[in-house]
Amino acid sequence: MYRRPVKSSDIKSVGYDPLRGILELEFVTGKVFRYGAVSHEVFEELDQAESKGKYFWRNIRNTYPFEEGEEV
Repeated sequence: MYRRPVKSSDIKSVGYDPLRGILELEFVTGKVFRYGAVSHEVFEELDQAESKGKYFWRNIRNTYPFEEGEEV
């Protein structure tokens, strides 16, 4: 999945597959996580958030199922 860089002290890049509802986040640590059943609305809110890290911690981290991907 293509991920694009974002301005964040926690998150390095973000990708989203609207057909499968998968949000992929690469953290500054190099770890990649894929979150399932994420709506396009949530992706847009994350994308527009002033603090992407805070949005992630409050709205995504403990809400959606995830799997850890390969480190980049």
